[in-house]
Amino acid sequence: MSFCKDCIQGVRHEGEPSGTLETIDGVACYVATPAGDYAKDKVILLLPDAFGIELINAQLLADDFAKNGFKVVAIDYFNGGGLPADMTLNDKSFDLYGWLAAHGAEATRPPLDKVIAALKEEGVTKFGATGYCFGGRYTFDLAFDNVIQCAVVSHPSLLNIPADLETYFSKSVAPLLINSCENDRLFPVEAQAKADEIFGDGKFAPGYRREYFPGCTHGFAVRGDLSDPLVKAGKEGSFLAGVGFFLEHL
Repeated sequence: MSFCKDCIQGVRHEGEPSGTLETIDGVACYVATPAGDYAKDKVILLLPDAFGIELINAQLLADDFAKNGFKVVAIDYFNGGGLPADMTLNDKSFDLYGWLAAHGAEATRPPLDKVIAALKEEGVTKFGATGYCFGGRYTFDLAFDNVIQCAVVSHPSLLNIPADLETYFSKSVAPLLINSCENDRLFPVEAQAKADEIFGDGKFAPGYRREYFPGCTHGFAVRGDLSDPLVKAGKEGSFLAGVGFFLEHL
């Protein structure tokens, strides 16, 4: 399992977030709620990449899911330690592997579990998760435990291939959508093909889809350069695929 340079660089998107920063059982969250009526028993958990919930890109994604009728809770599972928005590999003072070591499962899974437990107490019974990069790992983990009822991952990282795909197939009952792309060292075409081999052709009864976006690089769904037409198409296409998948399965 590893990160790559595309995990910690990208373009900051423009817009005005409409959600709110809230604390749920001691965990910082960005909450986006539909303007109209919506199913109060359903929540989409947005599991961000290494930049966390404070990156405006993640907030705008949460808002856009809410505009499609879902309450969204983006969780700060980095405990305030997400990367600053301007972080790139050009910053020689940044210790990427030290950061990863400090944000292993023992530090990052408990905040997820606390928020999920609190939402259940509020009456939420159905959870979807949309995970980007780092968040793809935790979407898989929540699916392994059947905590979530629908899973969407975009350019996931930190997965063991094929082991995690096989574990998902054997343990999870959550329908799975994978948003993949042409240039992704962490989920390359070989991993994409393996996912299709394991889940495709109706073999995974709960439901499986994989979208593929040419001309895109790891990170496209949340930090892509929207001035590039192919990247813009990938960002928008992956979002719409996610919305459609949640509408169908959650």
